[in-house]
Amino acid sequence: MRTALTKRIHARLERHFPEKRLFLRSDNETRFIRLSSETQLVAWAGGTAVVGWTIVATAILLMDSIGAGNFRAQAQRDQMVYEERLNAMSSERDTRAEEAIAAQSRFSAALEQISIMQSELLNTEDKRRELETGLEVVQSTLRDTMKAREAARDQVAALSGEGMTGSAAAMTQEATGTVNLLADALRDTAAERDLIAADAAFALDRAAEVELQLRLLEEKNDEIFGQLEDAMMVSVEPLDKMFRNAGLNPDTLLSAVRRGYSGTGGPLMPLQFSTKGGAPDPDATRANGILNRMDEINLYRIAAERAPFGKPVKASYRLTSPYGPRWGRLHAGTDMAAPVGTPIYAAGDGVVTYAGWSSGYGRLVKIQHEFGIETRYAHQNLLRVKVGDRVSRGQRIGDMGNSGISTGSHLHYEVRVDGEPVNAMTYIRAGQDVF
Repeated sequence: MRTALTKRIHARLERHFPEKRLFLRSDNETRFIRLSSETQLVAWAGGTAVVGWTIVATAILLMDSIGAGNFRAQAQRDQMVYEERLNAMSSERDTRAEEAIAAQSRFSAALEQISIMQSELLNTEDKRRELETGLEVVQSTLRDTMKAREAARDQVAALSGEGMTGSAAAMTQEATGTVNLLADALRDTAAERDLIAADAAFALDRAAEVELQLRLLEEKNDEIFGQLEDAMMVSVEPLDKMFRNAGLNPDTLLSAVRRGYSGTGGPLMPLQFSTKGGAPDPDATRANGILNRMDEINLYRIAAERAPFGKPVKASYRLTSPYGPRWGRLHAGTDMAAPVGTPIYAAGDGVVTYAGWSSGYGRLVKIQHEFGIETRYAHQNLLRVKVGDRVSRGQRIGDMGNSGISTGSHLHYEVRVDGEPVNAMTYIRAGQDVF
């Protein structure tokens, strides 16, 4: 059965792949190579597989290249939009801060003016009370004088003697003069009282007007503070999210930056307003809270510059091997494939601690960053930094290559925290929404 089946299969193969002979002729002899049907079938199948694999691989490469290009373009557009938004928010924040300080100054000046007017009003009220008291005394004296004058007139009318008439006339004239003097004093006192009452009414109207202005100013200050607080929240949240997505504790990082603060940008001093021994001013408290948030943003900025959140490869690349187990062992880095000579950039500010050949890594650069973080850039074709160089995020440190143990031109990028490898893509993805 096997022989017959083999013959039938061979006969069918002979129809499509007839046996051929390849003749090799030299000066002295002629040789030939016999190509059986089975050999031709194997060669045809192998060639078909190679051509198919080439077509599929080419299609995959084209799709990866197109996808990577679109992703990078979208990321650049998102980055530009976020930078424009951040710049606009920074300008708005500075403007609102200046308005808040100016409004607080106007508020303090208005409070001082109200205090002065209240003091004047109290003095005027005291003076008015003194005048009313004096007026009552004058009126009482005037009544007594008028009674005395009437009594004198009655005495004059009762006297019949001629000698007494002159004395009564003199007394009457003296009483009349006293009454006239008291009447003039009473008239002047009444006029002064009316003037003081008018001044008091004007002071009350002015105080009500200033109180209205103060209330409007407080409402405007509250609106300004609210906008500033919202702007601070929008500015801080992406930075805080970036650090947490990278597995870093923002509070610990900010404490470390604050301890090693070198004065970049300058610390923001709190506002201080005199409360004359009273309760703390609420506007000053809110303003100081905003200044604290601005100082926190400044510390976030310093920490973000010192941590490796940037991209080591900015050109189009293919992610050929991610972080994780591979062939039974941990692949500690992320492989990014691109042509030889593609620029490689530092992912964050730091100091170059190694630049040279390192066994399987090939040409390797190590950069030590803050917070115990180290980045490694392996398989380079050309190194552009040396040990001891201080580099900044985005600075070119070498060219992509195929040195060391490598199957093609690519960058082996590692991130290590306290000596232990972590997923580098975590840092790259965390920084995409900010940088």
